[in-house]
Amino acid sequence: MYIPIDRADERRRIHKRIREKVTGKPDRPRLCVFRSLKHTYVQIVDDAAGKTLVAASTAEKAVRGDLKQGGNISASKLVGKVIAERAKAKGIDTVVFDRGGYLYHGRIKAIAEAARESGLKF
Repeated sequence: MYIPIDRADERRRIHKRIREKVTGKPDRPRLCVFRSLKHTYVQIVDDAAGKTLVAASTAEKAVRGDLKQGGNISASKLVGKVIAERAKAKGIDTVVFDRGGYLYHGRIKAIAEAARESGLKF
């Protein structure tokens, strides 16, 4: 029986299982999410080429603006909107969503919904 040492190890184990099924291709890259206590990071990755096409995070001054903190739902909504706008500018309109081993609720759900509202399809 597997007993996780801590939450981070459990998330990594789940993320590894997800990555076996979810891959980014040139026509449909992978939108991957990482969240820390202070910030939220989002990238659009082409796994075939091994390159990050677009990235956004609450740690960037351009994105952060007048947010008081980067580790909440309102900040995640902003990051989702920004990543969708940057992807559209690069000609990316369809992605596959990689939740990164996190549950699909809260900040992760906010990113996905904001990106969908801004025009990304997944």
